[in-house]
Amino acid sequence: MKETLKPGIRFEHKFLVPVNKTVPALYPESPEFLAMPEVFATGYLVGFLEWACIMAIKPHLDWPLEQSLGTHIDVSHEAATPPGLTVTATVELVAVEGRKLTFAVSAHDGVDLIAKGTHQRFVIDKARFDNKIRNKTNNSN
Repeated sequence: MKETLKPGIRFEHKFLVPVNKTVPALYPESPEFLAMPEVFATGYLVGFLEWACIMAIKPHLDWPLEQSLGTHIDVSHEAATPPGLTVTATVELVAVEGRKLTFAVSAHDGVDLIAKGTHQRFVIDKARFDNKIRNKTNNSN
Protein backbone atom coordinates (compact mmCIF):
# COMPACT_ATOMS: atom_id res chain seq x y z
CA MET A 1 0.00 0.00 0.00
CA LYS A 2 1.33 3.39 -0.92
CA GLU A 3 1.45 6.29 1.53
CA THR A 4 -1.16 8.04 -0.62
CA LEU A 5 -3.85 5.53 0.42
CA LYS A 6 -5.65 7.83 2.85
CA PRO A 7 -9.22 8.90 3.62
CA GLY A 8 -10.57 11.51 1.25
CA ILE A 9 -9.91 9.67 -2.03
CA ARG A 10 -12.99 10.16 -4.22
CA PHE A 11 -13.93 8.58 -7.53
CA GLU A 12 -16.87 8.78 -9.91
CA HIS A 13 -17.62 5.96 -12.33
CA LYS A 14 -20.27 5.80 -15.07
CA PHE A 15 -21.93 2.74 -16.57
CA LEU A 16 -24.60 2.43 -19.28
CA VAL A 17 -26.95 -0.29 -18.04
CA PRO A 18 -27.34 -3.05 -20.66
CA VAL A 19 -30.08 -5.68 -20.75
CA ASN A 20 -27.61 -8.35 -19.58
CA LYS A 21 -27.24 -6.58 -16.20
CA THR A 22 -30.95 -6.75 -15.35
CA VAL A 23 -32.72 -9.01 -12.85
CA PRO A 24 -33.64 -11.79 -15.35
CA ALA A 25 -29.98 -12.02 -16.43
CA LEU A 26 -28.70 -12.44 -12.86
CA TYR A 27 -29.71 -16.11 -12.68
CA PRO A 28 -31.05 -17.10 -16.10
CA GLU A 29 -31.41 -20.71 -14.90
CA SER A 30 -34.05 -19.54 -12.40
CA PRO A 31 -37.63 -19.30 -13.69
CA GLU A 32 -38.36 -16.91 -10.80
CA PHE A 33 -35.64 -14.49 -11.91
CA LEU A 34 -36.68 -14.78 -15.57
CA ALA A 35 -40.21 -13.66 -14.61
CA MET A 36 -39.00 -10.52 -12.84
CA PRO A 37 -38.82 -6.95 -14.23
CA GLU A 38 -36.00 -6.04 -16.60
CA VAL A 39 -34.28 -3.46 -14.35
CA PHE A 40 -30.70 -3.07 -13.07
CA ALA A 41 -30.25 -5.99 -10.65
CA THR A 42 -29.15 -5.31 -7.08
CA GLY A 43 -26.42 -7.94 -7.50
CA TYR A 44 -24.97 -6.08 -10.47
CA LEU A 45 -25.40 -2.73 -8.70
CA VAL A 46 -23.29 -4.03 -5.80
CA GLY A 47 -20.62 -5.18 -8.25
CA PHE A 48 -20.67 -1.79 -9.95
CA LEU A 49 -20.13 -0.01 -6.62
CA GLU A 50 -17.25 -2.39 -5.87
CA TRP A 51 -15.77 -1.62 -9.30
CA ALA A 52 -15.83 2.10 -8.52
CA CYS A 53 -14.08 1.50 -5.18
CA ILE A 54 -11.41 -0.63 -6.88
CA MET A 55 -10.81 2.11 -9.46
CA ALA A 56 -10.58 4.73 -6.70
CA ILE A 57 -7.77 2.99 -4.83
CA LYS A 58 -5.94 1.21 -7.67
CA PRO A 59 -3.39 4.07 -8.09
CA HIS A 60 -2.66 3.85 -4.36
CA LEU A 61 -1.83 0.13 -4.35
CA ASP A 62 1.10 -1.80 -5.77
CA TRP A 63 -1.24 -3.11 -8.49
CA PRO A 64 -1.52 -5.95 -9.53
CA LEU A 65 0.57 -7.45 -6.72
CA GLU A 66 -1.77 -5.81 -4.21
CA GLN A 67 -5.51 -5.84 -4.77
CA SER A 68 -8.61 -5.51 -2.62
CA LEU A 69 -11.59 -7.72 -1.95
CA GLY A 70 -15.02 -6.74 -0.68
CA THR A 71 -15.73 -7.89 2.85
CA HIS A 72 -18.93 -6.04 3.79
CA ILE A 73 -21.64 -4.10 2.00
CA ASP A 74 -24.48 -2.12 3.57
CA VAL A 75 -26.30 -0.46 0.68
CA SER A 76 -29.92 0.38 0.08
CA HIS A 77 -31.31 -0.05 -3.44
CA GLU A 78 -33.63 2.96 -3.58
CA ALA A 79 -35.04 3.01 -7.12
CA ALA A 80 -35.33 0.85 -10.23
CA THR A 81 -33.22 1.64 -13.31
CA PRO A 82 -34.21 0.37 -16.76
CA PRO A 83 -31.61 -0.58 -19.39
CA GLY A 84 -30.36 2.34 -21.45
CA LEU A 85 -29.85 4.72 -18.53
CA THR A 86 -26.38 5.67 -17.35
CA VAL A 87 -25.65 5.02 -13.70
CA THR A 88 -23.02 7.11 -11.91
CA ALA A 89 -21.35 5.75 -8.80
CA THR A 90 -19.69 8.18 -6.40
CA VAL A 91 -17.37 6.64 -3.82
CA GLU A 92 -15.19 8.12 -1.11
CA LEU A 93 -12.63 6.35 1.04
CA VAL A 94 -13.62 7.44 4.56
CA ALA A 95 -11.42 5.21 6.75
CA VAL A 96 -8.19 3.24 6.53
CA GLU A 97 -7.53 0.86 9.43
CA GLY A 98 -4.46 -1.16 8.48
CA ARG A 99 -5.58 -3.13 5.42
CA LYS A 100 -9.31 -2.54 6.07
CA LEU A 101 -10.82 0.21 3.93
CA THR A 102 -14.26 1.78 4.41
CA PHE A 103 -16.06 3.69 1.67
CA ALA A 104 -19.17 5.85 1.54
CA VAL A 105 -20.93 4.89 -1.71
CA SER A 106 -23.89 6.14 -3.72
CA ALA A 107 -25.30 5.79 -7.22
CA HIS A 108 -27.64 7.90 -9.36
CA ASP A 109 -29.28 7.02 -12.68
CA GLY A 110 -29.79 10.57 -13.93
CA VAL A 111 -33.36 10.58 -12.60
CA ASP A 112 -33.17 9.10 -9.09
CA LEU A 113 -30.69 8.36 -6.35
CA ILE A 114 -30.67 4.58 -6.71
CA ALA A 115 -28.26 3.50 -3.97
CA LYS A 116 -26.46 4.72 -0.88
CA GLY A 117 -24.52 3.18 1.94
CA THR A 118 -21.11 1.89 2.96
CA HIS A 119 -18.71 -0.70 1.63
CA GLN A 120 -15.64 -2.27 3.21
CA ARG A 121 -12.71 -3.79 1.37
CA PHE A 122 -9.53 -5.49 2.52
CA VAL A 123 -6.17 -5.06 0.79
CA ILE A 124 -4.61 -8.40 -0.10
CA ASP A 125 -1.29 -9.67 -1.36
CA LYS A 126 -2.49 -11.38 -4.56
CA ALA A 127 0.13 -14.19 -4.63
CA ARG A 128 -0.42 -15.04 -0.96
CA PHE A 129 -4.21 -15.00 -1.41
CA ASP A 130 -4.05 -17.20 -4.53
CA ASN A 131 -1.88 -19.70 -2.66
CA LYS A 132 -4.37 -19.79 0.23
CA ILE A 133 -7.24 -20.46 -2.20
CA ARG A 134 -5.23 -23.14 -4.01
CA ASN A 135 -4.61 -24.87 -0.67
CA LYS A 136 -8.30 -24.64 0.21
CA THR A 137 -9.25 -26.19 -3.14
CA ASN A 138 -6.70 -28.99 -2.75
CA ASN A 139 -7.86 -29.75 0.81
CA SER A 140 -11.53 -29.92 -0.20
CA ASN A 141 -11.01 -32.83 -2.61
